[in-house]
Amino acid sequence: MKQLKINNNYLLLKKWWETIDLTNYEKSFFNKEIISFNQQLFRLKEKKIRIGAYGKSGVGKSSILNSLLKKDVFKTDIINGSTKEIQGEELRLYEQPLKSIELLDSPGFDFCDIKFPDKLYSSINHSDLILFIVSGDMNRNELSEISSLIKDGKKIIVVVNKIDFFEKNDLKEIIENIKFKLPKDLNIPIIVNHKNNLKNYITKIISKHGEILLTLNSFQLADKLFLQIKEQRLKKRQKLAQSTIGKFSTIKASAVALNPFIFLDFAGSFALDSALISELSKIYGLNLKGESTRKIFRNISINNLFLGVTQVGINTSFNLIKKVILLTAPFTNGLSLLPYGPIAIIQAAIAIYSTKIIGKLAAKEIFTKSKASFMEPAIMIQNMTFNDPEIFNHINLYISNRNLNKNFFSILP
Repeated sequence: MKQLKINNNYLLLKKWWETIDLTNYEKSFFNKEIISFNQQLFRLKEKKIRIGAYGKSGVGKSSILNSLLKKDVFKTDIINGSTKEIQGEELRLYEQPLKSIELLDSPGFDFCDIKFPDKLYSSINHSDLILFIVSGDMNRNELSEISSLIKDGKKIIVVVNKIDFFEKNDLKEIIENIKFKLPKDLNIPIIVNHKNNLKNYITKIISKHGEILLTLNSFQLADKLFLQIKEQRLKKRQKLAQSTIGKFSTIKASAVALNPFIFLDFAGSFALDSALISELSKIYGLNLKGESTRKIFRNISINNLFLGVTQVGINTSFNLIKKVILLTAPFTNGLSLLPYGPIAIIQAAIAIYSTKIIGKLAAKEIFTKSKASFMEPAIMIQNMTFNDPEIFNHINLYISNRNLNKNFFSILP
């Protein structure tokens, strides 16, 4: 049953990726991110979980991984910073749903001479489980790094290494201090690297949560790539939407300023506003027509009192004044026409302002309607069921931070 579930999740994610129609520019722009995601998708298919060791220089990351492998694969030295780039080694699993573990060793995040620092963060960030190694109480830099990883949706185990330097009571105090500094709702495990403590714990967590950790990280990475693509597209559409709103503002301003007839003014303005909403819907991928565009226009006018008053009340008053001016012109030898120009200019300014408001509000409403899709990775994550509170809380935090940090309304017109 478990085997079937991970296969289904792979097929679901693969199907989602196949629906993303990228332009050649996007393929080039997101080349690294696309490669990384496809590698993660391949690991999901092959049931290969990735565990990354992370921490500052000199905490013993390489030694811990060597002890898990039971052989000296990763270079160790008495001098801090012997690891200068990401290194990996595969460990086969037997009689488990997952087939293997890919162990990653990394340079200390505080090491100045790191080769390819972007690759370091990307590799650790693409780990399904992170062993955050410390050799004592957690300092400010370590806490900052672990907080960033947590916000980024990573599942973490804190490993206290080099315990031979501490008395039993001191070690207990260190663990209590670390526990106090970590988020209480996540119950991040703190494991002392002593004898087989760490190996036994990792074996247990992979057996219990390995599949879900691999699956969740795959969906999270898909979601992050999706958000990057979406942001880039919205920035491009923002310029096009602003240009479209500007064009309609100019047309409407000219029509309102020159037209003295109230009925035609209303009809023309309504038609232009509906056409603007229709154009914006095409830009943002919803392609609204007919009644849908009129409904959005009505909702905007009703919900924005100032806009409704501006569109109807003020323009009606000015049109009446303009009509009186035209009717009285023959009797005043044209003198009554003098205010006509300033009134027309004021109406044009109101038309431009109101059209821009309608455009911005319509873009927001269209965007809100168009972003609801059951094929989005975040929706798929939220639709998953988790029996374990630890995993459930972990995902809730990721979704909360994701929604907080990715409010795209700021890049609408």
